[in-house]
Amino acid sequence: MQARPRLAALATAVPPFVLDQESVAERARALFATHSSIDRLLPVFANAGIRRRYAAVPVEWFGKPHGWPERNQIYLESATALLRDSAARVLRDAGIGGGEVGAVVTVSTTGIATPGLDARLIEYLGLAPTVQRLPIFGLGCAGGVLGLGRAATLAAAMPDKAVLLLVVELCSLAFRHEDASKSDIVAAALFGDGAAAAVLRCGGIGPALIAHGEHTWPRSLDIMGWDIAEDGFVPVFSRDIPALVTSRLGDVAIAFLERHGLSLPAIDRFVCHPGGMKVLAACEEALSLPAGSLQDARAVLRDFGNMSAASVLFVLERMLHEAGETGAPWRHALLTAFGPGFSAGFVVLHNDAPG
Repeated sequence: MQARPRLAALATAVPPFVLDQESVAERARALFATHSSIDRLLPVFANAGIRRRYAAVPVEWFGKPHGWPERNQIYLESATALLRDSAARVLRDAGIGGGEVGAVVTVSTTGIATPGLDARLIEYLGLAPTVQRLPIFGLGCAGGVLGLGRAATLAAAMPDKAVLLLVVELCSLAFRHEDASKSDIVAAALFGDGAAAAVLRCGGIGPALIAHGEHTWPRSLDIMGWDIAEDGFVPVFSRDIPALVTSRLGDVAIAFLERHGLSLPAIDRFVCHPGGMKVLAACEEALSLPAGSLQDARAVLRDFGNMSAASVLFVLERMLHEAGETGAPWRHALLTAFGPGFSAGFVVLHNDAPG
């Protein structure tokens, strides 16, 4: 019987600059004062369910134009620094050295790195020069869940080695103060920056990753993604996302669980990507959960905003910490997130620890 990969450790990190939501709303009002639609769009800041976020740049940066080379250079420097922090801590928490890592999966969709972010960390983390590297671009907000699945596949294939998952997103660098479109204003109200690192390995302790999968809906390429402008990425997301989640997630999630001998009633922890208040409400309806029950996801949204792929790992970290603090038993946790495609990602964790 093939050994199951286990989540040996998980660590998160945020950049140094704090964005208070009320202050950001006031700056947005000033920046977009000449745009006729700004008064109609500004309430999105108050309704986003966010108190603060973190950014790789100070708030003054957002008031000036920035070209693509400058934006991507900030991405390279800040993403590398965040991954150094989270990766070093997760290896320490897992009790392993860099030489025990057989593969690195790196997920990011908010900048371009060639050589990859993983290559920039090999010497710092003491990884072997033979370590396998899998950089993944384009998964968007689903990247944290799908990245866990990719890392689990590699961990199962190399049971004598650990696999390091790295996820970093610097969504704030996409802000363009010349653009007062609805998508840009919503992005300015929702998105923050953050990183997460996880160690998966067969054997040892930690919840087992017993199932992972995804579903991409046909004819949905225009639902979410990036457009490319002279000065960088332009966010694309449809207003129909909450309705799509409400109407389509349930059947897909049930089918995924059934393929792995599980059902929705067997899940006692739901770890959902906090894409926004409407998306979380849609997840609750689709998964037959009581309204307001996704408290961990709402807390992460409140304190960090939407950090794209990294967000769901912040929610998972919070869930595991609270379960450990309270001693509340759980057996199965379902992780879900959505991304460009339009796709849904799923992971099931099984807790077989006593108690």
